[in-house]
Amino acid sequence: MSTRPPPRRSDESAGSVFAAGVAAFAGVMLATVSVFQVLQAVAAIGEDDIYVRGREDYVWAFDVSTWGWVHLVIGVIGLAAGIGILTGQTWARVIGIVIAVLGCVTNFVFLPYYPFWAIVVLAFNVLVIWALCTRIARD
Repeated sequence: MSTRPPPRRSDESAGSVFAAGVAAFAGVMLATVSVFQVLQAVAAIGEDDIYVRGREDYVWAFDVSTWGWVHLVIGVIGLAAGIGILTGQTWARVIGIVIAVLGCVTNFVFLPYYPFWAIVVLAFNVLVIWALCTRIARD
């Protein structure tokens, strides 16, 4: 007599594989975006000459070094959340969404200083939000 469990339906296994893939994608993307945020922060904190001085009357016109510290904090927390997502921690998914939303906001506000880079990081953050929300919806 065999004690093997009954075979699973193919759509259940495909769904779990998809969910695991989306979670891995979200974790890797969040870690990557967080490294970008940290690099952006180091450049802003260390050397203000890298960033373009656009319009001085911009609504969110802060010192570039101040933006560097904001990006550094978001990047470090995001990196921890990305690692947590890759290890399967539930708390990390929620923190990851919050950090990705904050990353979107900070990069939108950072647009006058380094437009192309801010748009790229903003787009990556949107992908992270999509992946994490897809993963949460599947659970």
